[in-house]
Amino acid sequence: MTNKVATSGSLRNRLVFTLIGGAAVLALLFFFVVRSFSVQIAQQGQDNILLASATSMLDAAAIRNSTIELDLPYSAFSMLSTQADDRIFYAILQDGKFLSGYEDLVGVDASSSNTPTFKTSFVRGAKVRIISASRTLIGASERTEIQIILAQTQDDLSKTLDQISRNAAFLGFGFFALTSALSFWATSATIGQLGKLTKSVTRRGPQDLRPFKRSVPKEMGPLVSSLNSLMGRLDQSLSQSEDFIAEAAHRVRTPLATVRSYADATLQRVDKEENREAMRSMIKAIDESSRAAGQLLDHAMITFRADHLVREEINLVELTRDLVERLTPIAEMKDLSLALHSDDQVIYKGDPVLIQNAVRNLIDNAMKYGPMESTIEIFVSRVPSPSVTVCDNGPGFPVGEIESLTTRFQRGENSKDIVGSGLGLTIARDVALAHGGNIHLENKLEGGACVTLSL
Repeated sequence: MTNKVATSGSLRNRLVFTLIGGAAVLALLFFFVVRSFSVQIAQQGQDNILLASATSMLDAAAIRNSTIELDLPYSAFSMLSTQADDRIFYAILQDGKFLSGYEDLVGVDASSSNTPTFKTSFVRGAKVRIISASRTLIGASERTEIQIILAQTQDDLSKTLDQISRNAAFLGFGFFALTSALSFWATSATIGQLGKLTKSVTRRGPQDLRPFKRSVPKEMGPLVSSLNSLMGRLDQSLSQSEDFIAEAAHRVRTPLATVRSYADATLQRVDKEENREAMRSMIKAIDESSRAAGQLLDHAMITFRADHLVREEINLVELTRDLVERLTPIAEMKDLSLALHSDDQVIYKGDPVLIQNAVRNLIDNAMKYGPMESTIEIFVSRVPSPSVTVCDNGPGFPVGEIESLTTRFQRGENSKDIVGSGLGLTIARDVALAHGGNIHLENKLEGGACVTLSL
């Protein structure tokens, strides 16, 4: 069962939103900075042209015969021409008195010095840029001040600024799009390190507790160090558990074997039938305890090895034949015979210790349930997949319990008087699953049961 982990949003999304948010702010800042700078430059350009035009007009002013002469040069106005045909307004003042031009401009404050002044205002409903420049003229017997007020509408400047704004907006959007793409890439590259670590942990079996030795970013160092420390403690705990199980099984089985030998000897010396029956019950209980201890040890060993298989190339026929030869004396003591039917060779790459343990449990189960003077048949085949099938002529499996008989400590109703722990089929199933296979239980039509271990 996998426990759900409490989460508080996606780290990837947080990074992406943070980077994209920063990109959006930078894009807006870029747009406003470019527009502001463009306005400043464009305004400065218009001011320089207005200054040049006003200076040209002032240069044309002179005193001749006590009369002010001012012939406005054509160049002064031509340099102010634009594609948008901006309108031009001018006013000429002498000592503050209006002489010529547009009286609408008289309201502009006169310059108190020879330094030109600029301002933005409205003339006849149009936004204009105004320059006020003055010059003192000195004649033979008089002195006077000439002031030129020159204004130009800003239609062309507005169009230019609109074009610059559009270009800045396109550049800002392009910058935002590029930065967003880079944000996704940078986030994926950063989170990818965590993903690789996650996959590395996921691919490992419960017994693979080696420390992580691959280099990781500096920020992930404490996490990997903590994982390695945790796996070190787990490895130590598992080793202690293995040692405890093996020691416990050994300490249980050894005294049980001693007690059984004494019980057998006592049985031979007891005369009363009721006492002999009690001794037989004791021997049966000892056998069940001894067998349970042995199978618990086998099951623990299989559990520890199943996720970290030691795969070797083995011949299932040879492995099974070796088991049959070793179990034949035990079968003969029960008036049973073992018959092996197989192909010439069935080569398979698996854990020989686990497979041998599983097949031995299947044969042992068959010998427990097979009637005396019957034959237990063992089939080893490579088609459709490497498999070992063990069949007996016993009572078979209870029809309604076949699906549950591979559960730990689960035994059928017909096994009450037979020594067993309910782990034999569980061990065989776990071995099959560890090798990517399964176990199949079925009853024969003529009586008896078959168990197939497929790999």
